[in-house]
Amino acid sequence: MAGLKLLIVDGNTRAVNDAHVSFGGGRTGEHYAAVLRALRPDADCTILRPAEAGGAELPAGTGLDAFDGVAWTGSALNVYQGGPAIEPQIALARAVFRSGTPMFGSCWGLQVATVAAGGEVRANPRGRELGIARRIRPTAAGAGHPMFAGKEWPFDAICVHLDEVAVAAPGTTVLAWNAISGVQAAEIVHDGGTCWGVQYHPEYDFNEIATVILRYGSRLVEAGVFADRATLDRFVVDLRALEADPGRRDLAWLYGFGPDVLEPALRRAEIANWLDRVVAPRAAARGRG
Repeated sequence: MAGLKLLIVDGNTRAVNDAHVSFGGGRTGEHYAAVLRALRPDADCTILRPAEAGGAELPAGTGLDAFDGVAWTGSALNVYQGGPAIEPQIALARAVFRSGTPMFGSCWGLQVATVAAGGEVRANPRGRELGIARRIRPTAAGAGHPMFAGKEWPFDAICVHLDEVAVAAPGTTVLAWNAISGVQAAEIVHDGGTCWGVQYHPEYDFNEIATVILRYGSRLVEAGVFADRATLDRFVVDLRALEADPGRRDLAWLYGFGPDVLEPALRRAEIANWLDRVVAPRAAARGRG
């Protein structure tokens, strides 16, 4: 049988993707596709870029129901600002819900799904959460949710976000939280469809988050996230060293990193569980996967 047919929605603009590449990272959609293929080598991935003019259009003759799942990437955008890079994404998320195609949203993906389903997103009054989201804990509903199969509570996760879910949409079940954000993970059931979403980035590796930090640069120093530029640069060097050699016990000890962020299988468990427990059964029922 054919492999999983997946749609990836790249939430970033071309300018942000170009800048990210210039600092040593990957384009958001392509990086997500590589992670999905690493988890499911049979995955057939199509990338949409709705933040770009005309980028929300599916290939000719293809509808959303042709896909077994939709994965929504992170983004440097703020959903409450609206505009031509954002409104098509909200419309697309509503269409995905209506189609019944299961969705997974990382960070921005959770925020777009929330707004599309009738919730609200705001700038987090506690400020930016960057690098590692610490001690993510389950709600009563989240403790046994299949998204977290194989993970131990509490856990840490690679993250970068300024915004958070302020008002959960109707049909939302909050699954996890921490001291920075009351919604670190949720399941949204809306208009015939379901989204599993997380406020962190299970698809990221250490190089990707290091690249984000470099791209933001002096803004993070001005916001007090780093004491000075030298501290920022040292952290970037150490993150990239860990990506090159995850066995660097000295760096893992220095930053308090455990297996939940050091081991790719644990780091990506939420996406793997979505593929295995939601997307693959749908594909099998339709004669694929």
